[in-house]
Amino acid sequence: MVDVGRFRGLLEEERDRKLELVESLQSDIRSVNLARQDSNVDDEHDPEGSTIAFELSQASALLDQSRAGLEQINAALERIAAGGYGRCEICAAAIPEGRLEARPWTPFCVEHASGRS
Repeated sequence: MVDVGRFRGLLEEERDRKLELVESLQSDIRSVNLARQDSNVDDEHDPEGSTIAFELSQASALLDQSRAGLEQINAALERIAAGGYGRCEICAAAIPEGRLEARPWTPFCVEHASGRS
């Protein structure tokens, strides 16, 4: 039997970390965009390294990834509330605790995980 309370705590901690990361990334993106508006720098030809466009692209990708992670975490917390946490959404088999340790938000057992979690 899975210790649902412990996994709820792990998920809530991870959700808090993701929320902080999302907030930080949004702030970084806003700051760069504001700085870009007030500057006439041609970042496409800057010999000093990465362009502003590249940095924004990286931050945006991280933001998207963090938001997707938040969705998975929230879905896992909903499964806990509904009483279905720790069961595969496809076959209803128990998800091994080791898998939940590694990916507490996963809705799939090892057999059904390929390409999904």
